[in-house]
Amino acid sequence: MILPKSFYNASTVRVAQRLLGCFLVHDSPQGRTTGRIVETEAYLAEGDPACHASRGKTKRNAPMFGPPGRSYIYFIYGMYYCFNVVTGAEDRGEAVLIRALEPVAGLDLMAQRRHTSNVHQMCSGPAKLVLAMGITPQLNNTCLRTSALRVFSPDSFKREYQKPRTTPIVRAPRVGIACAKDLPLRFFLKDSEFVSRR
Repeated sequence: MILPKSFYNASTVRVAQRLLGCFLVHDSPQGRTTGRIVETEAYLAEGDPACHASRGKTKRNAPMFGPPGRSYIYFIYGMYYCFNVVTGAEDRGEAVLIRALEPVAGLDLMAQRRHTSNVHQMCSGPAKLVLAMGITPQLNNTCLRTSALRVFSPDSFKREYQKPRTTPIVRAPRVGIACAKDLPLRFFLKDSEFVSRR
């Protein structure tokens, strides 16, 4: 049920779409939190100046050049962290940003971390979901199959909180970036009430 390495070793655009409906699970010392992925953004090695790897490998973006299926967590705006999954071939430098989740388990813990009981606001943005899920910089460059932070297939929790994914996927320009704004590399579930922005 945990997504295999081969899932991530594919076209980053395709992975960004296929991640929709999958489950992000974090088993932290405080407890387990789980969210269904409802929004993603693809960042590409070629023709995408918004990609952190577009200017080559650095200490910060080094995880992007590692094996697919690992985490890439970076600091932004001097106060927040964002979580990505590394995709494509090793040494290519591509990743998918997880932009929004639908909280499905561990909601009390998420509410405590986010200081809100509004379930629609807990994970409706990349920085918000990192806080709600308790994702820390120590999880940067860790395997998403064997670490405390893992990604499961859409049918992994069928009895508990699985929904049939009948809603279509919307493809749109990315948000919150300074360049390459026109590239249609953001994907979200059309009928989801938990996306960061329409």
